[in-house]
Amino acid sequence: MPPKPPAKPAPKPEYTVVAGKKLTKGQLAYETDRAKAAGKSLEDWMKAKVKAEAAEAKKAAPPKPAKKPGLISRLLDKAHKPLS
Repeated sequence: MPPKPPAKPAPKPEYTVVAGKKLTKGQLAYETDRAKAAGKSLEDWMKAKVKAEAAEAKKAAPPKPAKKPGLISRLLDKAHKPLS
């Protein structure tokens, strides 16, 4: 029995870039239908979607905790406190 030839990799999907997002054919069709349902053009729909996603990501990000003072600042603060 002769050895099997190596399997060919699956073809990579073709992307379409709309409003800075890469979309496959299926995603593009879905977003087109959503835009029609909303009564907007595809470009306007995608811009609004990107803007909403950015706002959601900004809202979901927890605030950064306050950074504790550096070593020198802590030593100086401790040196200025009276001895008890």
